[in-house]
Amino acid sequence: MRFYKAENYKMINLRDLNTKELGEYMNSIGEKSFRAKQVFEWLSKGADSFDEMTNLSKDLRERLKAAEAGGEITLGHINILKKQESRTDGTVKYLFGLSEGAACGTGEADEVAVESVFMKYKYGNSICVSSQAGCRMGCAFCASTLGGLTRNLTPGEILMQVIGAERDTGEKISHIVIMGTGEPFDNYENIVKFINLVHDPAGLGLSMRNITVSTCGLVPKIAEFAKDLPQVNLAVSLHAPNGELRSRLMPINKSWPIDRLIAACRGYTEVTHRRITFEYALIDGVNDSIAQADELSTLLKGLLCHVNLIPLNRVSETGFAGSTKEQVAAFLARLTERGITATVRRELGSDIDAACGQLRLTHRGKM
Repeated sequence: MRFYKAENYKMINLRDLNTKELGEYMNSIGEKSFRAKQVFEWLSKGADSFDEMTNLSKDLRERLKAAEAGGEITLGHINILKKQESRTDGTVKYLFGLSEGAACGTGEADEVAVESVFMKYKYGNSICVSSQAGCRMGCAFCASTLGGLTRNLTPGEILMQVIGAERDTGEKISHIVIMGTGEPFDNYENIVKFINLVHDPAGLGLSMRNITVSTCGLVPKIAEFAKDLPQVNLAVSLHAPNGELRSRLMPINKSWPIDRLIAACRGYTEVTHRRITFEYALIDGVNDSIAQADELSTLLKGLLCHVNLIPLNRVSETGFAGSTKEQVAAFLARLTERGITATVRRELGSDIDAACGQLRLTHRGKM
């Protein structure tokens, strides 16, 4: 019987498995399928050991522990390498360590670092999770892409970011944004499985409508996403009003030009009838002029969308700086005047390393 295993992984991470797959694993070791739901519930609560699973028989717990010790299965442990807490708004930035060596069966204790951000809103707690360790998209203004891609994260490793934050804060998370380090659509199958894991009523039971996935524009995946997860929110990182500038800022535009991206977005809204959010990081002197606001308005005219303006966080390695508050206000006013719904993203965690990739970057610099 074949179970889900991440690429190059020799052991099964039980957190990667859905209840059906867990049931198949239980059957393979001579147990009834109903044990799967019990184990799944414990894993979703953040259980770190089989000893915590008190409604399992002692014999089953011992056999599972033996399988773990023998390198057959793992519970996918995650560690807090670094943590920053905002003193102004309750935002918590995590640098989580994943023990890659053990899971891959290399015998080494290599730890891959990934970032997550816990945020408090009036509607509940939200977490921004990473989908990859590093990123290969090469966006010129982004800290996440510095150093390139290390590897994709498995569904269980993405899940553990949510569980790890809940366990550390002692608070439930009701909204998930897959907008941290990495390009989610570059790890598409694992993202889809992660979303189904957190949606499962036996686990966290999150509504699909409380989950948002961000992409920089892998066009073929947009139609696939509309078919596979029509209730999940889509955000598109745009950051430029035309192809020439976007190609300079975002190399993905050379493979999937902006006109094809916008066409794919129109197709998405026609299929799902759901509004797209366009993320637009305002960069001083680069993409924040009134003329560019006009150009953006023309590009998005008639599209069911919302523009989320983001004053860029400064990253010294990129050489870019965020627009002034005055320029942000003027850009917003112009979009509104031209009939484009837009808001400026609330700045959370401004007193910590809030931009994606910054905490991981500083950690790597100390290694």
